Amino acid sequence: MAQRPGTPRLLRELNDRAALDLLVRRGPLTRAQIGEHTGLSKVTASQLLSRLEERGLVEVVGEQAGGRGPNAALYSVVPSSAYVAGLEVGPDGVTAAVADITGALVAQVTVDPNGADDPVKLVHNAVAKACRSARVALRRLSAFVIGSPGMVDPRSGDVRFAFDLPTWHEGVLAALRTDLRRPVTIENDVNLAAVAERAYGAARDADDFALVWLGRGIGLSIMMGDRLHRGRSGGAGEIGYLPVPGAPLPSGTARPREGEEGVTASNTWGIPALAGGYGSLVGADAVRELAHAHGIRGATAIECVRAAVDDEERGGDFLDRLAERISYGVTSVTIILDPGTVVLSGQLGRAGGRPLATRIERVVGRISPTRPHVVVTEVEGNPVLRGALHAALEQAREEVFSAS
Repeated sequence: MAQRPGTPRLLRELNDRAALDLLVRRGPLTRAQIGEHTGLSKVTASQLLSRLEERGLVEVVGEQAGGRGPNAALYSVVPSSAYVAGLEVGPDGVTAAVADITGALVAQVTVDPNGADDPVKLVHNAVAKACRSARVALRRLSAFVIGSPGMVDPRSGDVRFAFDLPTWHEGVLAALRTDLRRPVTIENDVNLAAVAERAYGAARDADDFALVWLGRGIGLSIMMGDRLHRGRSGGAGEIGYLPVPGAPLPSGTARPREGEEGVTASNTWGIPALAGGYGSLVGADAVRELAHAHGIRGATAIECVRAAVDDEERGGDFLDRLAERISYGVTSVTIILDPGTVVLSGQLGRAGGRPLATRIERVVGRISPTRPHVVVTEVEGNPVLRGALHAALEQAREEVFSAS
């Protein structure tokens, strides 16, 4: 059998990539430690480190004292070898963050739209401001990932429509790539929250899980075997449209506007919202109304839920009814996909915490043939932004670390 040409080079590239990934995960390591973790000989590990030093990807950052003989040099990935940007866009502004190739956050800024309706200009201004804060030239960014509400077409990568971002439309992605002159990816914001949950949160050890987002909007993300399920048209997870008993049927119009059939205005957020379906039962206005009916007062749904959690003796009945409503959506996912773990996220999900999660798990176990483990998000900070940065880092490392 003829030997495949280029095999030695391929092995070198694989070894280099394995060592770089190891250094990112474990931090500074000696040559011997790299060899121990990768199974490489001392000679091969030395040659590998020499190559990576020549490429400007690793550097000596210190020494480790040993027994006899000289101290061993500690190697680490050069943080400035690449930078990435992650963004979260919403009706109230854009939050942009810059991280180095190790994942360390260098800068984070939020830009108010100030009436600007041009998505490209808005994103560019946010990225430029973040770069100035990080003292990193925009041209040094290797990848951009943007988290957006709404449906993202998996074929074109464009936002098809979003209640809160009416100016985002097909063609925005190409315009952003032209403007920034770098790889740009747009991803559904709840999907990015699931990416962060898998990397840093409550789903670190879960093979399959569902994330239910309860906040400004209602969303769902499904991850099966470390792969996001987006659906043929990007509509997987638009659980707000789920028909449920006791609520009008939702409107599936492509670009809903306030005043159209099936669309209303959210008093809490001041944006269009679904007037029917699951979203009308667990949306912010509906949750606040339910809380007030049970004697729990608060200016917002989140304040009401926090008050009920702080005083379960008084707020227990409200939490029970809210858990029943949320369980409609969770049960529909559990029956069809049986993910095993369901993560509550979003502002309202965080506010409900363990008391709400326990109630949802109990209700789903009563009405479903399977009982998922319902947990609360463990991602610190902004989950959408952290998911965007993580996805951008994966792209950048694939490009920078794999380059020969």
